[in-house]
Amino acid sequence: MIPIMGFAAPSGTGKTTLMEAVIAELTARGVRVAALKHGHHPVDPDVPGKDTHRFRQAGAATVLFACPQRWFMVRELADQEEPTVTELAVHLQGHDLILVEGYKNDAHPKIALHRRAAGNLDWLCAMHNVVAVATDDPGLAVGDGRQRLDIGQPAVVAEFIVTWLGLEQAP
Repeated sequence: MIPIMGFAAPSGTGKTTLMEAVIAELTARGVRVAALKHGHHPVDPDVPGKDTHRFRQAGAATVLFACPQRWFMVRELADQEEPTVTELAVHLQGHDLILVEGYKNDAHPKIALHRRAAGNLDWLCAMHNVVAVATDDPGLAVGDGRQRLDIGQPAVVAEFIVTWLGLEQAP
C-alpha cells in the first residue's frame, strides 16, 4: 500500500496552494508524488469532439488515452458509488506517496488547515484522523497529540509528512 496523507479544510483556506508547494518540496527530495483531488461537482477533463470524448458518448464505460508523454483514464461511474481513496490508490501504483486534497471523511491521515481569520473550528472537531494542523495562528491549541505546523512553511510540512509516514528511505 502506498502511504497516503490528506489535506482537508473548508474552501478558501489554501489547501491547493499548500499542497502544490509541498509537492514541489517532496519532488525536489526525489519523492515520486501522486496527487488525488476530490471534487463535489461533476468535471469533465475530456474535450468534446476528440476521439476519447466520442468513445464515452458512444457508451464506453472507461476510456484510456496514452501517448509517449502521459496517459489518462476517464471512467464513468453510472450507478456505482463514488470510490474511496483506498480504492483509487490502486490506480496510482509506482509512486512513493499519495497526497489527497479533500476526502475529509475518508479514513486516511490528514493535515487540517486553519487560518486565524477563519475563526470557527467546529469543522475540525468532526474530522477523522487529523494528525497535524497547519495554521497561521501560533496560539491555536491543536490537542489530541496533533502536531502544529506553520501553514507558511511548506518545507516544514513536507518534512513532517516524510517523518510521520516513515519515508526517510525515499530516493
